[in-house]
Amino acid sequence: MSTMSKTSRRQFLGQGATVAATGLALPYLVPRNVLGGEGKPTPNEQIGVGRIGFGRRAHQHPVTVDGLARVVAIADVNRDRCGKDGYQDYRKLLDRKDVDVVDITTPEFWHYLPAIHACQAGKDVYCEQPLSGTIREGRKIVEAARKYNRVFQVGEQQRSHPMDRKACELILNGRIGKVHTVLGANYPSPFYCDFPGQPVPAGIDWDMWCGPTNPIPYNQDIYIPRAKPGWMSFYPYSGGELVNWGCHGLSMVMWGLGVSETGPVEIWVEPAGQKLDPPTYNAPESRDRGNKACSQTIIHYRFANGVVLKLDGGPGSGGTFIGDKGKISVVRRGYECDPKGLDEEPLKDSDIRLYKSNYKESDGRDDGTKAHFRNFYECVKMRKQPIMDVEYGHRVATLCHLGNIARWLGRKLKWDPAKEIFPGDEEANKYLDRPKRKPYELPTQV
Repeated sequence: MSTMSKTSRRQFLGQGATVAATGLALPYLVPRNVLGGEGKPTPNEQIGVGRIGFGRRAHQHPVTVDGLARVVAIADVNRDRCGKDGYQDYRKLLDRKDVDVVDITTPEFWHYLPAIHACQAGKDVYCEQPLSGTIREGRKIVEAARKYNRVFQVGEQQRSHPMDRKACELILNGRIGKVHTVLGANYPSPFYCDFPGQPVPAGIDWDMWCGPTNPIPYNQDIYIPRAKPGWMSFYPYSGGELVNWGCHGLSMVMWGLGVSETGPVEIWVEPAGQKLDPPTYNAPESRDRGNKACSQTIIHYRFANGVVLKLDGGPGSGGTFIGDKGKISVVRRGYECDPKGLDEEPLKDSDIRLYKSNYKESDGRDDGTKAHFRNFYECVKMRKQPIMDVEYGHRVATLCHLGNIARWLGRKLKWDPAKEIFPGDEEANKYLDRPKRKPYELPTQV
């Protein structure tokens, strides 16, 4: 059984820059390979990328983006994935001086430590959604990014797609009047697994893959994210589809409502009083049975401005915003207006409320991922906040986690989005984090 030694926080203190009172301060030293020249960057001008996690999602990341960056190191618990020159322990990757940024595509329950350690090591971070496995993990990641003055982009590529952004701008500019309701998809919560063990394939450090969770026997239908059904459906490795897909659709909801830096004040489920009773999978099968059982209750959120978000009947990659003058449904790569013509009057430059940048946006042919990386690299060079900043990613993940907690408890919850607690609710506050085995504990100080 492998062990993971504790990372010394002191090793990293000298590498972080001081955080300005507002925004990102310029670092005391900018590596030469983040200073772009005219035309195509030379190797010395390219951003050095360290990739942490090199599975299914990693292969969908265009990290080099037209030669702006180059991959210099890979880390993965699977030796076959990272190659003979790669690392099974990601912390060795963080020691490399040629790594300027890291791209984290590990399972969500394995985001918090690489993200925090990368910030401490003076690396900027691109981290896949969902940002965290728990609400407390997400807040610690934000604290680390701010303390060490890191540019931190969360992988919500829809915010870099021009059609999705335009839809949210239309809503914020009053094209449907005052919004009172938003409909999202009824995303299922996670269920459990108790699979028989299989031989661990050569080259996989299974104990490290289990990380902060209690180790269980290896099984390929846990290890592979979208197998039968794969870790993305199972607690404690995932928050289920509510967190995996919900973080994308609900990101657009929060953007369109202008609440990306806060959260709801109430959460409840219908039927009231019905606690989620997730099934346990004992053998491989599709997600269908678990998803059906874990979506029996409908989640509702109320924000401080009175808007109610109901996860029932809306699109899976966005939301249907209903106002007193019409409605707009935001979907991946597009939107629909009812009545038609709500978008005919062009938006003026003075109407733009969401994000202004010089980076090349998506041309609409992809889902915005390339543009999202361009925005990240632009912000790395300019030391400014990216379009899906770590705080926004944390707030979206929190919204998803709150829905799971409401289902598990089966009752109405009050939420304080400033303090990030359930006021006076000891039972609910126990769900803000979950136990972690040594030495993978969530640090009290970053």
